[in-house]
Amino acid sequence: MATTKNLFITLALLFASATACADLNSDIHHLQTRWAQVNYELQGDPQLEAFEQLIAEAEKVTELYSSRAEAWIWSGIIKSTFAGAKGGLGALKFAKASKKDLEKALELDVKALQGSAYTSLGTLYANVPGWPVGFGDSEKAEELLKQAIAINPDGIDSNYFYGKFLLTEKRYPEAREYLTKAQNAAPRVDRPLADAGRQKEIAAALANVNKKLKI
Repeated sequence: MATTKNLFITLALLFASATACADLNSDIHHLQTRWAQVNYELQGDPQLEAFEQLIAEAEKVTELYSSRAEAWIWSGIIKSTFAGAKGGLGALKFAKASKKDLEKALELDVKALQGSAYTSLGTLYANVPGWPVGFGDSEKAEELLKQAIAINPDGIDSNYFYGKFLLTEKRYPEAREYLTKAQNAAPRVDRPLADAGRQKEIAAALANVNKKLKI
């Protein structure tokens, strides 16, 4: 009798775990899809307002799945993208909030979403002003971006953001190598809009690099 009871408890726990995972995947997919729409299809005030709404949604997801790195990664990505769109000193608090979310994700699982926390955190360190205004640090940025490449060597985002970093550092031959790899990355079947937008950014960065190299 006890064995049967234990079996039912085990099955119930497995079902609950599977349901929670399915719900998390659904919520993450919604954040990914909506982020791509807001980032690539909107501009100006409508974009900023949509990002603010999406930040609120992402924070609800982190409340529901506080032990899952994926939730914190997307909260961080959305806040950092909003900071970039907003610009100015008013954006710094969102960059700092993004940093906190991404560091939380790394505490939970460094390999979640193929190392995306490293990619996004490295990009933050590359783009935020340095001391005393912000926490920007090019050496730290490269360290994090290289860790992302180590986890996801063929990814579109890991290669694009490292290539873009190298471009800003005027390391043009290296930048071309990583940007070309990003351009040739396998498409993500569940993220067509994000891939299309990213490929445009890659093409623009490559054109800039080729101009510098006089190719």
